[in-house]
Order: sequence, then C-alpha cells, then structure tokens
Amino acid sequence: MNKQLLPAADRTPLATRMNLLRRSNEVSQRYGLSLSEPQMRSLIIAEEETLLACGRLEFGEGILPRLIHTFCDSPFIVRGDYYDTLETLQDLFYTFKNDLNDALSDDELLEAMHTLFHGKAQGALEYLENMDTADLLRALRSDGQEEEDEDDGDE
Repeated sequence: MNKQLLPAADRTPLATRMNLLRRSNEVSQRYGLSLSEPQMRSLIIAEEETLLACGRLEFGEGILPRLIHTFCDSPFIVRGDYYDTLETLQDLFYTFKNDLNDALSDDELLEAMHTLFHGKAQGALEYLENMDTADLLRALRSDGQEEEDEDDGDE
C-alpha cells in the first residue's frame, strides 16, 4: 500500500519515535535487554507494515514504547530473542485490537497480554498467537487469576 495514503501529520516523526525508543531502551537495559539503532528502525517499519496490513491508523508514538515498558522486566524474555519478541508482541497487539473491535483500551489490552504471557503462556508467544479474544477478556477480568478458571463450566 502506498505510504502517501497516510497523512504525515498523523504520525510522530521518525526522529521523535527513535528518541522515544532510545529512552525506552534506557529502561530495558536495567533488565539486560536493549535494541540497536537498526533494530529500533526496523521495529518502527514493522509497526507501519502491521498497521497497513490490519487496516489501522495509529496516531502519535505507536505502541512500541509501552510494549517495552510493559514486558522488559519479564523473566521469559532473553537478550537474544528480545527484538523478535517485541516484533511479535507488536503484531499481536494490533491483531487483537482489530479482533476485539477496539473493545479494550490500549492499557487494558496490554494488561491482558501481560497477564497471559506471564500466566498460562509462561512466556510462549505461540500460546498468545493461538488464543482467541475470549481468553484475553477473561484474563483482564480475572485480575491475574486466570489459572483458577481452567474450566468455564465449573462455576
């Protein structure tokens, strides 16, 4: 799709987005995780491609800085997989936003993804990739206790 279809005023300039990721990098470095400059650029480009593929417009800085802040302290993310993990989480975030028809705010969706990633998924991105939106909603409502609700018919 032609990038000229997206008004330039709707997105934060690349230099500003890079600076936001550099500041996020300062936070993630405390946990032994960091992105190189080329990786930051690549994630921004990947976000644009995901948005186009999902038919979404994103205003402002995008979800990357918030994803980094939400997941950088995870014991399930290792240095060698950090970039790939962020790229997958970013794709999943926008896919879930579409699948849920924006029923959850960005913060609610991040909370649900975090709860599942650190709970049932035990850091397995494949688990998140194969789940449905009902699982996300349950994770958000369960307040982190989704393991107790293994069988929906018990209560």
